[in-house]
Amino acid sequence: MRQSRVTERRGQGLESQVPAYMHTLSSCVSRKGKTMKTLRPVALMAIAAGFLLAPTDKAHAQVAVSIGEAPGCPYGYYEAPPYNCAPDGYYGPEWFGGGGIFIGAGPWYHGSDHFYGHVDHQLDYRKGYHGGFPARGAAPAEHRAEFHGQAMHDAHGHEAPRGRK
Repeated sequence: MRQSRVTERRGQGLESQVPAYMHTLSSCVSRKGKTMKTLRPVALMAIAAGFLLAPTDKAHAQVAVSIGEAPGCPYGYYEAPPYNCAPDGYYGPEWFGGGGIFIGAGPWYHGSDHFYGHVDHQLDYRKGYHGGFPARGAAPAEHRAEFHGQAMHDAHGHEAPRGRK
């Protein structure tokens, strides 16, 4: 009897040995594959159309830099950061307008683009000066120091071109 069962099983095809639920699963998978092959290009075209037809707004960028108020220094301030108060005699007379008021330097200067004024490098901390500096908000002395500078700077601390007096 044992032999007859084996031959019976051998006689049956491979399909008869697969359970019935597997046939249903394989037919679903093959149907799903056909559906996916059809839907994939349609989905990609829809996504591409969405990108191409989407309204585009131009980006409006605004950058604002607030530098605050100019340092309140009695004899002006250096024209480069950190904008420390300059000692009396660093700036020449052309840096002071009517009434002896400092016209400004660095980002607070709003005069002529071609302005150059005399400065005294001996009173410049960037050139080795280690003397006293006035405090912010201090009042100027009654008698100002005599100016001895020979260098010329623009309002941003750049040296004047050679030959400019």
